[in-house]
Amino acid sequence: MRAIILAAGKGVRMNSSLPKVLHAIKGKPLAQYVVDSLRSISVESVSVVVGYGAEKVKDALGDSLQYALQEQQLGTGHAVLQAEPFFVGYKGPVIIACGDAPFISPQSFENLLKLYDNDRCMASVLTMITDNPTGYGRIVKDDEGNVLSIIEEKDASDSEKAINEVNTGTYVVDSALLFKGLKSVGTNNAQGEYYLPDIVKYINKSGFCVKSSILEDNREGIGINNPEELLQAEKLYNEF
Repeated sequence: MRAIILAAGKGVRMNSSLPKVLHAIKGKPLAQYVVDSLRSISVESVSVVVGYGAEKVKDALGDSLQYALQEQQLGTGHAVLQAEPFFVGYKGPVIIACGDAPFISPQSFENLLKLYDNDRCMASVLTMITDNPTGYGRIVKDDEGNVLSIIEEKDASDSEKAINEVNTGTYVVDSALLFKGLKSVGTNNAQGEYYLPDIVKYINKSGFCVKSSILEDNREGIGINNPEELLQAEKLYNEF
């Protein structure tokens, strides 16, 4: 299996010139935690999508990884497409992880892979149940528990906003469906961007199913977006 880590954003809310994924917990960059977790489950190659401060990110993470450059910030779907050249000829699962979510465990990645291996399911998404879903993409399911779509906050109706199962931004997707599907994803949304979560609708339309793996511990799904969250993560570190 192979993996993509999204690490192109500046992280404006960090109020720092340092790329967001290079902010550290206990002296280790956020993205390095993600790399280490993926390597512990024997991922054969890790491709990192870089953008802002690309050279700094490359220097920090080292030359054992592959790097794809996202020159324009056109959304998470567009970011993943920049890594496509590294997947030519590859057939199998692709793990997609966020470089600013340092606490997702190897076991959680493995749980996603197990769901992907189920009959007719060509993708799985890591989710969590929260009492305050504001700001997260909502997980819309059918009566059998299959994921039909992921609706971003700005595009959600009032009923969709009431859904408390939310997206962590971590996926496993079949490689062929991933890149073919992302090329068909449009920008008809509030942000005018290519949303990676829209791959879920494409997979369903292609006749396959998508499952969700719900985190047992929501703290794993924490993403770091500002100095306050970084400070909280420092405090949480010793609890894992």
